[in-house]
Amino acid sequence: MVTLPAPLAAWHAIADRRDATDPADLLADLLAHDVVFRSPAVHTPQEGRALTTAYLSAALVVLGPTLRYRREWWDDTSAVLEFEAELDGFTVHGVDMLTWNDAGRLVDFTVMVRPFTGLTRLMELMAAQLAG
Repeated sequence: MVTLPAPLAAWHAIADRRDATDPADLLADLLAHDVVFRSPAVHTPQEGRALTTAYLSAALVVLGPTLRYRREWWDDTSAVLEFEAELDGFTVHGVDMLTWNDAGRLVDFTVMVRPFTGLTRLMELMAAQLAG
């Protein structure tokens, strides 16, 4: 049996929640204070735990109900997770790239999404979630 690195297992536990529980408390234990989030919709990196928590929490609300991780690759300090989700009839396909430090906290979280029509819809739904 393959054992996932602890930060990857923690991320899966958060992403697998399908209830209405706010993931902010769970993310606080996983994210380093200086974590950097790179969004496919925002040009500049979003720095710090508060911004990363906001983006990941919104993404879990928007994508969470249909989020399915298909494949993943990892080593001692990083992972790439291939995912799919359904958004209003659009299939979104993407990857999450995670890097963690020696303490097991995420220091970098990068998301890439395709196709453009799915990304556009994701951007609309994320904007509404972040504003609300």
